[in-house]
Amino acid sequence: MRAVFRLRVRVVLAVVLAVATLIVGRLYFVQVAQGAEYSRKAEQQFAAAGQSGLFDRGSIYFTTKNGIHVSAATLAAGYLVAINPRLLAAPTAAYDAISAVATTTLSKSAFLTAAANKNLVYVEVAHGLSSAAGQSLAAQNITGVELLPERWRWYPGASLATKTIGVVGYGSGSTLIGQSGLEEEYDSVLERSGGDLLGNFFATLFSGAGSTLVSAQNAREGDVVTTIEPEVETRLMDDVAAMNATHSSHSSGGIIMDPKTGAIIALASYPTYNPNDLTNVNPQLLENPLVSHVYEFGSIMKPITMVSALSAGVISATSTYNDTGCFHVDGSRICNWNYHAYGVIPMKTIIMQSLNVGASWVAEQLGHARMHDYFTKVFGSKTGIDLPNEATALMSNLSKPQQIYYDTASFGEGIAVTPVQMIRAEAAIANGGTLVTPHVVSSIVLQSGQTKELSWPSGPRVFTPQATRETASMMDGLFSQVLYNGKYNIPGIPVAMKTGTAQLPTPTGTYYNNRFFDDEVVFFPSNNPRFVILLYTEDPKNAIYGTDTITPPMIDLIHFLINYYNITPTEAGTTTP
Repeated sequence: MRAVFRLRVRVVLAVVLAVATLIVGRLYFVQVAQGAEYSRKAEQQFAAAGQSGLFDRGSIYFTTKNGIHVSAATLAAGYLVAINPRLLAAPTAAYDAISAVATTTLSKSAFLTAAANKNLVYVEVAHGLSSAAGQSLAAQNITGVELLPERWRWYPGASLATKTIGVVGYGSGSTLIGQSGLEEEYDSVLERSGGDLLGNFFATLFSGAGSTLVSAQNAREGDVVTTIEPEVETRLMDDVAAMNATHSSHSSGGIIMDPKTGAIIALASYPTYNPNDLTNVNPQLLENPLVSHVYEFGSIMKPITMVSALSAGVISATSTYNDTGCFHVDGSRICNWNYHAYGVIPMKTIIMQSLNVGASWVAEQLGHARMHDYFTKVFGSKTGIDLPNEATALMSNLSKPQQIYYDTASFGEGIAVTPVQMIRAEAAIANGGTLVTPHVVSSIVLQSGQTKELSWPSGPRVFTPQATRETASMMDGLFSQVLYNGKYNIPGIPVAMKTGTAQLPTPTGTYYNNRFFDDEVVFFPSNNPRFVILLYTEDPKNAIYGTDTITPPMIDLIHFLINYYNITPTEAGTTTP
């Protein structure tokens, strides 16, 4: 009996020793190996009345052309200021001291009213003080004034790509969540679930590397790495803002994308805002018009009409037609922009001279069913871009029986698409006929330290490779021969271009005679494309045509990209999409 008892005691002691060894080992791992992390979590538990902990959120990064990550959204640390009215003996002096270091203007009347309410013991009066400002105020040792650690969202680039990066704000409760842009789209990645420190401690202490709870969180939460190149984004934003100012436009925007992968290098719109100060920002500015607004793009739709007809085999690159300058259809008159009749001409002249009559003729060769089919494949669904609130194209005219709706759609009026849909369609001409998925995020850096590369599948092939080559050649001719008589031709680096000018629609469904939407699309080198660019300006006040409003900044942007990425004639080569 005694032998059995001693055996049981030894077994129990062995078990206790093993558990103790495990606990000591895990304590070392938690306190030493992960000590910094748990210090941060302990700091988060420090809270004043009404606070649940310090704000925490993942970061968003730009990516330079050399692969270096540059902060686009991060956390700033400092102090908030609170008062205890029961202890505050000199409210006016306290107000003066706090106002001297506050980052925003404090209402003196509101401050004194709060300070006079002796039923309160805690009132927050200022946020976002820097460490230096907080220390300066703390050194005055004012009774009834408290400084508490605080963290907030900070955007180092200020307005740089702000409509893409987005902002955070309070949701239905007191929790800060993503409200627009990538902050909203990737909120589940960027948010930090936090939780009870003691619970987290024991979860870590007694969980192995394969713990379901810990693994699920680590596999979701992380930092977001974008495809946006900060120097290119800066240049595009500057160009868009300058274009808007030069022509006193209602709004302007642009996108630069890799036509082969759909990776967006830069996207910008104006007017914009500084996300670090949303005090007086119109909520409508939080929208990204490049994704959520639709426009009638005018003549840059003509290459889509042309490549569709070439792909369908209803015309060839050598087909001709008799251009009469104007014609009537369904009781309406359609004319070329200059009312000129060109006579019997080939297909390339339609693109190079931007002829509405020619585009209408091509639409008639396509026929209603085929044109509806091609345009629906290209514009009938959302692009899948990883930004919120993507709008759907307005294409109901292509379900009507009258020919007039197909003719006007052929040159970009009567149907409306988003800028991101339009650049994806033009990219399909550049890359040989495939619809890519536009995207602005390339990877997620998980909290575990692992990098999760995101996969962005290509969509269906919508055009034939031969049709895209022939259409690109026509667009080359516009740039190298017609645009200012070839003034901007770049030897060895072919550029495919199409300009556009569309009348703006009125609220009643007609069109203004003196208000326009100008745009332009290019891709280059057109025989081995690196970039596709779309620029637009809405309602310019001192010019009509896109060649006046868009072409100058577009030419400068092309040369900037050629120099910045060191694109040479050798690199352009002879490859065709």
